[in-house]
Amino acid sequence: MHLDLFSGFHLSSRLLKYWPAILGLVLVAGCTRFHPQPLSPAETAAGLESRSLANPDLKAFLEKNLSRELNPWPAAKWDFEMLTLAAFYYHPSLDVARAVWAEAQAGIVTAGARPNPTVGFTPQYVFNPGPDPAWVTTLNFDWPIETAGKRGARVAQARHLSESARLNIIATAWQVRSQLRSSVLDFASATRREALLRKQIEVQEQVVASLEQRHEAGALASSEITPARLLLQKARLDLSDAQRQQVEAHTRVAEAIGVPVSALKEVEVSYDLTALPADLDRLTSGEVRRQALQRRADVLAALSDYAASESALQIEIAKQYPDIHLNTGYEYDQGLQKWGLLGFGVELPLLNRNEGPIAQAEARRKQEAARFEALQAKVIADIDRGLAVYQVAAKSRAGAEALLATQRKQQASVEQQLKAGAADRLDVLMAQLELATSELAVEDGQAKLHQALGALEDAVQRPLATWPDLEQGRTAQVKQEKP
Repeated sequence: MHLDLFSGFHLSSRLLKYWPAILGLVLVAGCTRFHPQPLSPAETAAGLESRSLANPDLKAFLEKNLSRELNPWPAAKWDFEMLTLAAFYYHPSLDVARAVWAEAQAGIVTAGARPNPTVGFTPQYVFNPGPDPAWVTTLNFDWPIETAGKRGARVAQARHLSESARLNIIATAWQVRSQLRSSVLDFASATRREALLRKQIEVQEQVVASLEQRHEAGALASSEITPARLLLQKARLDLSDAQRQQVEAHTRVAEAIGVPVSALKEVEVSYDLTALPADLDRLTSGEVRRQALQRRADVLAALSDYAASESALQIEIAKQYPDIHLNTGYEYDQGLQKWGLLGFGVELPLLNRNEGPIAQAEARRKQEAARFEALQAKVIADIDRGLAVYQVAAKSRAGAEALLATQRKQQASVEQQLKAGAADRLDVLMAQLELATSELAVEDGQAKLHQALGALEDAVQRPLATWPDLEQGRTAQVKQEKP
């Protein structure tokens, strides 16, 4: 009988010796392995430089969201709607926003994870052993159980933060669209201004030539030609400035899309400065204003941030209630095998009851509430400013158009007088010069009107005819678009 017990002891000793290795193998088998993904600046730069508006995947993305085929491809003429979709496809700031959202989504998994049980293995050696073996081996298990809904509050907080990050993608898309519109508008205005200045310079050159002929004939003094020459020189400087603005704006259009400027080399950027939105009255309505204050992407994101701060406060309040630790264990004590019964332990909230973190969480909730109120105040100010500037710009353009109509009538009258012999060629040229000046004023008025309209659209974040699935990056979009 004694020999049987002794054999059992040796068997248990051999098993205990291998338990740490067995536990280690079980834990390692379920672990995720690290796969390095080093960045290569050269490869990244090459990829950015190779971006093109002729990309077939971009074509599929455009056709999907425009609901029409694009033939021929690559398109030679790109309007603002097509350029906006290209920016949504390429712009790196949207990739950053998507990556932030992916991290926030992973945070939901982290928040929902239950605490793992722990195991402890403690070998001891008895220096003055009796007849029994000198080793004492202890194996302890501890299983924590969270109380007071801490896990649910953590998951709620993570979901709110994830929703805020998702809404930030939409807010970022509005910023991308705003930057693109501003750049395209500047480019279209500079292009149109260049054409009008060339026309004006051509007329001014004829005026100067006509005055010089009169001077040579002795009909004019030299000083009377100087103002016309100065105006011609100023127009040439204005033309040079318009050409510079055109080049700069063209570069900014490429930047706003997220492609190198070479991608726009064979592309005509189209923007109709004479057209206004069909639902302009609705854009300035009180209903759209109310929706902006409640439904803008950044407003909804701020609401999610506030909800996350409330969940954080719930977590800190719940931490006042200690978690329960269920524990049991096994001990081999010099021949005696001892199994522990189910026990438990709790943290005693004697020295503090989590007052400091609770106070911090309450302060953060107040901070998020203040930020939300400040954001709504900014939205109100942006809408009011946008409406006021738009109304002034519309009135200014109407005045410029009225002046242009008057100048056209004046030119027609002078041409009739020329036919009747009551005016000469110089009178016609001066009328044409005044008409060209009025056309430039109308052009400037149209550009300012569209700038004001763009600011108003940004304030209310409406309208946008085509709104793709912005949460999907280029890789996912291509997978969806390809059969």
